[in-house]
Amino acid sequence: MDARRAVRWVLLGLFVALVVYGHIWYRNRHDWFDLGIYRQAVNWWLDGHNIYDYVKPDDTQGSLGFTYPPFGALVLVPFAVLGWMPAVVLYSVVTVAAVLVTTYWLLAPVARQKGWDLPFALVLALAVISTLEPIRENYTFGQINMVLVLLILADLLVLVPRGSRWAGVLIGLAAAIKLTPAIFIVYLLISRRYRAGLTAIASAAAASLLAFAIMPKGSVRFWTDALWQGEGIGNAAYTFNQSLYGMLARLSAPADANRPIWAVLVLLTLGFGLWRARRAALAGDEVVGLTLTGIVGCLVSPITWVHHIYWFVPAIIVLAASRRHAWFAGVIAVTVGLGLVSWFEQGLPLDPWSHGVPGFLIKNWYLLLLVALLFALPIRAGARVVPSLAPASEPATVR
Repeated sequence: MDARRAVRWVLLGLFVALVVYGHIWYRNRHDWFDLGIYRQAVNWWLDGHNIYDYVKPDDTQGSLGFTYPPFGALVLVPFAVLGWMPAVVLYSVVTVAAVLVTTYWLLAPVARQKGWDLPFALVLALAVISTLEPIRENYTFGQINMVLVLLILADLLVLVPRGSRWAGVLIGLAAAIKLTPAIFIVYLLISRRYRAGLTAIASAAAASLLAFAIMPKGSVRFWTDALWQGEGIGNAAYTFNQSLYGMLARLSAPADANRPIWAVLVLLTLGFGLWRARRAALAGDEVVGLTLTGIVGCLVSPITWVHHIYWFVPAIIVLAASRRHAWFAGVIAVTVGLGLVSWFEQGLPLDPWSHGVPGFLIKNWYLLLLVALLFALPIRAGARVVPSLAPASEPATVR
């Protein structure tokens, strides 16, 4: 190892030590709160109750309940039947492994293309990613979002490029666990991967039918009532909701009064965002295509908690690899790493910071970053972004 490389590794080691110290200082402030709700709700169902009757009072957001589709409850059964600490260990192993694998899939092709030292780049990326508020909040709350990300990326970065007959199955399963990944089925269809898109639909339907066979009453309750009522999700105006609907809810009350404006913004976001995602996919840039799709999903969903916004991760990797856009990657990494939208909870005085332009920027910062990314993410024509060992099919050209 030459002296320059040794210095880089020493500096990286100091940075990693600083990150570790930051995590120790921050500690697990939420104590796997959502994992506890998953366990209580599923055990409520296993005891013979309807899972959608489960309610947990919450001082911040009122009553919380189980809001996932019935198939999501089946997936969570292992966490419910285990004791608390075994469930935490299982959750931690699965989540950390998902972060490691997905980061490698996203980073390795870029590192090869740019001539980066992959082990160095991977350690640096994981250190930065671990500080991002969506990632650390996902872990400390005990959310299952990284499992969904793993399924989506495995489909789009491994199975689809290889032309596997199983392509689309994992996205379908993700959509059956939690509805928001269904936007990736739309992405497959608009980017002309019709077979994978139809397979995803069939996969989601099969998983939902399996759940219906096991819990028929709960399935009927979800699809005919709970899904449309939206109860138990939480307070839409809460700062942690970084969706378009959340922004409008914070601007004026009641939130329902803004529904016409929200509908217009949703249509504009869907049209522009998915148009750019389609262009990226047809140009061969799958990472940018899926990132734009994930961003659109976060923006248009009525509720997008901070820990749902995984899509900053691939966005940072794409931007960091571009000399023209690297500064934007730095802005995202620093502000999202510092947890800008959580500053009020960390002790920032409400007066004057919660009012006027400063208050609007802080309370909606991640939303504003997502909107900016819809425009700023560069589409790399002909990009080879497939982390597979076998050769992938040649990317299509934009039409």
